[in-house]
Amino acid sequence: MTYTELITAIQTYTENTFPATTLADSTVVSSTAQLNRFITQAEQRIYNSVQFPSLRKNVTGSVTSANKYLSCPDDFLSTYSLAVIDAAGVYTFLLNKDVNFIREAYPQPTDTAIPKYYALFGPTVTSSTISNELSFIVGPTPDATYSVELHYYYYPQSITVTASGQTWLGDNFDTVLLYGSLVEAYTYMKGETDIITLYDIKYKEALALAKRLGDGLERSDAYRSGQAREAPLPQNFGVK
Repeated sequence: MTYTELITAIQTYTENTFPATTLADSTVVSSTAQLNRFITQAEQRIYNSVQFPSLRKNVTGSVTSANKYLSCPDDFLSTYSLAVIDAAGVYTFLLNKDVNFIREAYPQPTDTAIPKYYALFGPTVTSSTISNELSFIVGPTPDATYSVELHYYYYPQSITVTASGQTWLGDNFDTVLLYGSLVEAYTYMKGETDIITLYDIKYKEALALAKRLGDGLERSDAYRSGQAREAPLPQNFGVK
């Protein structure tokens, strides 16, 4: 389902084109802005409910000698793994700890070696200005410059802004995106309770199937886990 198809479906299901509206402060909210808000709100709910492969990103960077801080990517949300790569190309995956653990274990900046631990430190500070971006602290303090590889969770580009009008979610699981958007749109309309309930049920049904894929099938295979099976329906053998 493309962006254009999604917009048309929302308008058709709700029988509403969501015309431009003027707020109390005279701000005009366009029809497109309203529809895009419904879609992005639905995407955020979905992406925080199911860990699809499209939510993963991999980047490389470096930690420098005597500097225990590492800036997070601009679109970083949470970590899957962080590894330090030595000169021989050997990966050492760092263990996640609290900042207080690293501070107590390596209290002196001169406690140097290849890092073993990392923690999410907090906002990056540049020239006394606190930014919106986060940073890591590693311990011990690096004794040399090392390459690092970070696998992390982020929000993929919304279908509302992609140049092609397509995303992985829209192409592969459009039902959950459609019904999630309808829940947001009909809530905005203050629609009838039974219709909102119906859309919410359909959304949760689609979300359950999406979770079966993202949190189940894509994390296993038949060789290690056996063929995916559903629980059999109960049989009636005439016993009352």
